[in-house]
Amino acid sequence: MGLFRLLTGKTPQEHEHKGDAYFQIEAWGQAKIEYDKALSKLVKKSPQNDDAKTQLKGKIRRTQEALANEHKQTAANLTAAGYVDDAQQYINLALELTEDPKQKNELEKQRENLAQHLARKLPKDLPDIESADEADEEDPETDFEEQGDDYFRALIGALPQDVQEAYLSYGDDFKAGYLALNQADFELAATHLEKSMEAHTAPDSMIPLELATVYLNLEKYKEACQLLDAFLLHHPDALPGYQLQCEIYWEMEAFDKAEKLLSACPQELTQSVAFYLLRGETLFRAGKYSEAKSLYLDFLNSYSWNEPIARSLAQTHEALREMANARNIYREIMKQCRSCHARIDPFVKQKYADLCFSSGIYTTEVLELYLSLAQKDRGKAADYYQKISQIYSAQGNEEQARRFNIIAEKMASEG
Repeated sequence: MGLFRLLTGKTPQEHEHKGDAYFQIEAWGQAKIEYDKALSKLVKKSPQNDDAKTQLKGKIRRTQEALANEHKQTAANLTAAGYVDDAQQYINLALELTEDPKQKNELEKQRENLAQHLARKLPKDLPDIESADEADEEDPETDFEEQGDDYFRALIGALPQDVQEAYLSYGDDFKAGYLALNQADFELAATHLEKSMEAHTAPDSMIPLELATVYLNLEKYKEACQLLDAFLLHHPDALPGYQLQCEIYWEMEAFDKAEKLLSACPQELTQSVAFYLLRGETLFRAGKYSEAKSLYLDFLNSYSWNEPIARSLAQTHEALREMANARNIYREIMKQCRSCHARIDPFVKQKYADLCFSSGIYTTEVLELYLSLAQKDRGKAADYYQKISQIYSAQGNEEQARRFNIIAEKMASEG
């Protein structure tokens, strides 16, 4: 690695690819952080690259929706378990993230139900205004501390019970560091988590996993590796440790080390979707596209349909220039979504439509996909309308071709 690279840091494309890797393993929070970094750097370095900016904004929206949906489910789980206050924190987080009207409506109803539940729990005899003011004067930081504690409990609420209990036992420095990590304040997170680790030296501590995550984001790869090596010795079945270690090796382009690490995984982990995605991504990044393809096909032949695996396989077919195969997989993903009445990811629609268009497949299906995409993504609408115009022209409908060409030109001129 040259001096110039050390001084300039990662390119927007590298952050975007890192975000893609996190997205594939459903680490939505980390994916959003990387996409945000990519967009920030792209705006500074290539402000005129509207297509790339639009693509990144689309990925950020998809990641936010996935994260919001995860928060909604976590809130439902916490409510069922009786942790209503914690569930409310997750609902608020989800509402801040989502832009989907249907999702917003569902979350508002969920929040209203929680509010009614909390109202039923309030005591009948409330303190008068004077006594409430006196209480505030006596301890002005109480509310803040309670909110921070509630937020911390909400964040760890979806973790396994034994992990939650461990995290709650690590004290205030761990809590402050964990909150800072989830707010992407990595320097502050490192300060608190390092103090927490000094205070809790048990060999099976979970603190090294969180501190290694911080070091990864601070690009302190050597320190992160040292923590994870020790962590996995005591937690050989902890899949997040392998995921994090692989991410570090990818950053270092030490793909052989990542493969060696995964080959030593316990048998019970090697059958998981996450393991296949990690191994496949490692092979893909190493340029071993044929091996990655075989791995993904092996999963789909041995187990049931899985969309993240299918997406990775489609990406691999594209790398191998097997466009027809990639196109067929994206079409199958859409078919599976329709069969279970699930929302089709606009990214999948776009990939399928673009692959068809580039191959000269100018069908009504492709035309309708571009119409749908243009309505959802105004930033790329001009490009979509231009392609719609070309499809109409190829079908012999010159009147509609001219109409959509005028629309495309108007939208392009408006910026």
